[in-house]
Amino acid sequence: MNQNSFSISLIVVVLFCSCTPKSKDKAANAVKPNIVLFFVDDMGWSDLGFRNPVFESPNIDQLAKAGISFEQAYIASPTCSPSRGTLLTGKHPARLQLVRHIPNGKKNGFDQFNRASKEFNYWPTDPAQFPCRNWLPLEHTTYAAALKENGYYNLFVGKWHLGHEPYHPIHQGFHKQVGLSNYGHPRSYYPPYFKQDSIFPDAKGRYLTDKLTDEAVDFIHSYDKDKPFMLTFSYYSVHSPHQGRKDLVKHFKAKGLEGRYAHYAAMVKATDESVGRVTDAIKEKGIEKETIFIFLSDQGGYFENAPFRGGKMSETLFEGGARVPFFFYWPGVTKSNSLNNSIVQSTDLFPTLVEIAGGDISKYQDLDGMSLRSTIEENSLLKREPIYGYRAYEDLYVSVRDGDWKMLAYRSGKTELYNIKNDIKESNDLTKQEPEKVKELLDKLILWEKEMEVEAYSGVQ
Repeated sequence: MNQNSFSISLIVVVLFCSCTPKSKDKAANAVKPNIVLFFVDDMGWSDLGFRNPVFESPNIDQLAKAGISFEQAYIASPTCSPSRGTLLTGKHPARLQLVRHIPNGKKNGFDQFNRASKEFNYWPTDPAQFPCRNWLPLEHTTYAAALKENGYYNLFVGKWHLGHEPYHPIHQGFHKQVGLSNYGHPRSYYPPYFKQDSIFPDAKGRYLTDKLTDEAVDFIHSYDKDKPFMLTFSYYSVHSPHQGRKDLVKHFKAKGLEGRYAHYAAMVKATDESVGRVTDAIKEKGIEKETIFIFLSDQGGYFENAPFRGGKMSETLFEGGARVPFFFYWPGVTKSNSLNNSIVQSTDLFPTLVEIAGGDISKYQDLDGMSLRSTIEENSLLKREPIYGYRAYEDLYVSVRDGDWKMLAYRSGKTELYNIKNDIKESNDLTKQEPEKVKELLDKLILWEKEMEVEAYSGVQ
């Protein structure tokens, strides 16, 4: 080999050695997509334009059509704080002892900033007097902590409702938090947003949903880290107070809606505009093909929930309160206009995210969900054990969904049985006609309550 050939070969080797680690890092990031989770408060399954023409939600509708819509998606405890605790940890609210919303007020042991002095609260009308936590303990691993271990940067925007400052997102695996309050909902959607603790003190007349969206969009535009990110956008909307953005309320009143219905439709539309602004920011950044979009609500709607029975305010474990919109769009993986009738639950998000991020699900103990990755990739029908809904407010406290069947159980010992496939409105109780099915589901429920260590509060044991 002559001198020139040797020099050229040496340069090639040096360049290869210096560039390879960086190339590997980029390749690793390429298989770890960015993740954007839109988690909306109190949006019912049918509170979207493509399911109910009263509403206008073109951006969310498009997101649903772009990927997979899970038509039978459930929240494990359709209530603010439990729904959030389970989403973050993959553990059932019964296991977490977080089976009601975290309250406020001096009588419940909270100060004027909604900081709790007691670990547990009790609910006067709860027949079981189940002690419910006032914060999510730090001992539980969140998906943010798990994703951080796998090279992700985590931002949390919006509603937390899982405890005061020592239990905020920055102590639960998130790198940064924006727009948090210790309260579960704002005093007003116009500033000042909260009664005591002040967020965005310099906001001048900016609608809260829009202000939070400003922060999310700024994050996307300015993000420059050499690692994938997960943005958890946890909306205060469409939770009460039902106060729509003024221009949108005017818009819906002109279409014939009145009072709080005009305000609620305006809140849905403002949320939809927010989703559109975030997805547009991802496109402008040039990272749409590398980003997963997830849309989910924390429980059923406040108003009517046709075609279902129940909702946020009553019969909450019926379909209207427990079934929620859930869409998953993964560019290059999901196929557009895909409908999936698998029975899925909010417990499934943690293992799904961990597997997508390249983590080992088996290292996390006591997970109550299962990864949906293969179901999402193949749009296949998921086979699973029963799922359970659980709350501690009133007589109705638990649901068991097993295939087409759903059993509801009450603290007083009563049970109801419905075939959801044939009776979506849950209007025909088959308890007397199907005693063997009732016994089968009761046996499963009893074992599950023992596993969750809540049998002391059972209505059926």
